[in-house]
Amino acid sequence: MEVNCKGCAGCCMDWRSLFEDETGSTAARDDEDETENGSRRRHRRRLDPFGGEDAEPSPREPLDDDPTFVPLTRDGVRAFLKAGMADALTPRFWHARDETEGVEIDEVSVAAIAGRPVFFVGLRKPPKPVAPFGREEPTWLPTCVFLDPTTLQCRIHESELYPDECGAYPEYNLALARETECERVESAFGSDRLLEADHDDPDGMLLGPQAIGAKLFCHPRPANLEGVVDRAAAGGLTRRDRAEAIAVAAASSPGTLAISDHHYDRAKARLLGGEDAESESENDVSWAGPAIREWYQRRREAGGAVPSPAVADDIETDRGAPETPGWDALE
Repeated sequence: MEVNCKGCAGCCMDWRSLFEDETGSTAARDDEDETENGSRRRHRRRLDPFGGEDAEPSPREPLDDDPTFVPLTRDGVRAFLKAGMADALTPRFWHARDETEGVEIDEVSVAAIAGRPVFFVGLRKPPKPVAPFGREEPTWLPTCVFLDPTTLQCRIHESELYPDECGAYPEYNLALARETECERVESAFGSDRLLEADHDDPDGMLLGPQAIGAKLFCHPRPANLEGVVDRAAAGGLTRRDRAEAIAVAAASSPGTLAISDHHYDRAKARLLGGEDAESESENDVSWAGPAIREWYQRRREAGGAVPSPAVADDIETDRGAPETPGWDALE
């Protein structure tokens, strides 16, 4: 497996608007459906997290519109919590395929297992000024919280926090005969990204029943998600909303629907503060939360202006974000 990531980061950001700006349409292989009011809705077909390795693309659409959502394992969620990096995490819920599998919350039929709404936990994508694919001028794009917009490298690559799903990309896609983001970038912008496609069958994909409690989490109390589902669909989740889902994920038991009340209460207190909160990190207030809030504020105040990606030095690096080596050090 050999990929050319320099100047790309296509799997770490939502770059679809760049293609739309240049061609008037989205990426050629994105699917397009007609909504009830006759408008067109573009989306990328995603693997069905409820199915096995041979599952067809999922007919269940997520409530959010992130095309490159990276699901974390329960152990990964706990590692972020221990490192004080919970502000970097966010849940993903799905629309139910039909009424038989759904739970109605906020007038939305949410995909569920045994009456429990299911969700992933992944990484947030605040807006950042980035210039991928050889572009000279930066553009505001939803970009992974851990991506340095200056070098387009991951700040936690090779660290203990680096998600397994990121490390296995694009092997998972190839093993399942699915198009990789490398190939999407090649199709949209040219250049060679997927240089060597040979791969071994990777372990750890966690599809189907084995994913329950390990990567696909089941919320035991749907009533706790009232308002959360509505805000998830609108892209307006609050810190308390995220904490509710993340605490359930941290308290899950792989292979079962069981939730540890002790781990739930402990994680919730850690996320929101409280008498049960325990300090497991020297710096429990990480750079990620303040940086994400400032990125959103700067985007709101920027109007049509786009600052240099180097502004990340003030927003992220000066707050303690790990620096990236740059590409010269890797060549």
